[in-house]
Amino acid sequence: MKSLPMLPHSLSSKVQRKLQRLALKLIQRPRILMYRLLSNATLQGKPTLHQPLQAVGAGQIKFSGQINIGFFPSPFFLSTYSYIEARNSCAQIHIGEGTWINNGFSAIAEHTSITIGARVMIGSHVEILDSDFHGIRVDDRNKSKAEWAKPVVIEDDVFIGSNVRILKGVTIGQGSVIANSSLVVNDIPAGVIAGGNPAKVLKVIEG
Repeated sequence: MKSLPMLPHSLSSKVQRKLQRLALKLIQRPRILMYRLLSNATLQGKPTLHQPLQAVGAGQIKFSGQINIGFFPSPFFLSTYSYIEARNSCAQIHIGEGTWINNGFSAIAEHTSITIGARVMIGSHVEILDSDFHGIRVDDRNKSKAEWAKPVVIEDDVFIGSNVRILKGVTIGQGSVIANSSLVVNDIPAGVIAGGNPAKVLKVIEG
């Protein structure tokens, strides 16, 4: 039996890229629309969505300038979505110009604010929270109190690795890098590499 002739490599690559773009359009656009229908937040600004975004809550969610959400090729592009919630009317989330957010991102501001500066790079499965959401005592576990929340600030040009968790009251200084899988519970100064659980300064970024 004769084998089928192979396409020239350059031609097959072009065809493959076209088919890939078509497949992504057919799969991802309906997903983006579905999560848009599941959103109830009023957004200021319009991010470029490469994967679905569910934006919910009674507070303010603001995108300033060109912001990208989702990245291909990268893990979890088709199996996850981004979730941004400004839960109560006093809550605010602001994301700055030139920021790129990878797949599976989650940010919830319950009572205060989450501010992400300009040109921030965020890896996949990053979670940012401004609140504990529940008390420690048994009687408090079904309660939500404003005093349990503190603002989160991520300054310009920060690079956050995948699987990082950033908890309430944290400020990450300009240009710093947070290593993969870190848990950030304390402030991180500008211009450093930090990592670990809890995250600590590992190295100063020179130059």
